[in-house]
Amino acid sequence: MSTPLLFDFSVDKENKTIHVKREFAGDLSLVWKAWTDAELLDQWWAPKPWKAETKSMNFTEGGRWLYAMVSPEGEKHWSVADYEKIEPQKSFAAADGFSDENGNLLPNMPRSKWNNRFSANAANTTVDISIKFDQLEDLEKIIEMGFKEGFTMGMENLDALLLTLK
Repeated sequence: MSTPLLFDFSVDKENKTIHVKREFAGDLSLVWKAWTDAELLDQWWAPKPWKAETKSMNFTEGGRWLYAMVSPEGEKHWSVADYEKIEPQKSFAAADGFSDENGNLLPNMPRSKWNNRFSANAANTTVDISIKFDQLEDLEKIIEMGFKEGFTMGMENLDALLLTLK
């Protein structure tokens, strides 16, 4: 019988931050690649039955990931992540927001700052994620849109993908 993997999700309204700590059954290099390679991200990032579709990705400091969440009917909701700082196999930070298909940010939608930190422990890798918002209203809007449920489903997709990549 295996021990359940760590999963902690908390909301700190005072600091306008969502904190997620999640353990994955895979070595650090594999988990890092799953978070930073467009082909792999497309296989797990979206909650089913939605899928992620990368239009372009340049995983470098100053680079950008432009992608869509695609519904089963083909409806696309675009987002962009602008990479600000990358320490290979340790951490990366990005500004994330909703956009049009060309990566132009939607002014009426929240933007957040992500800081993802990766650490190896035994056979597993822990990803410690901090998502900071400028306004409390922005954090609350993302939560109301189902972020916790959708992100949880995406991470479960990553669990399944990691089993096929070993």
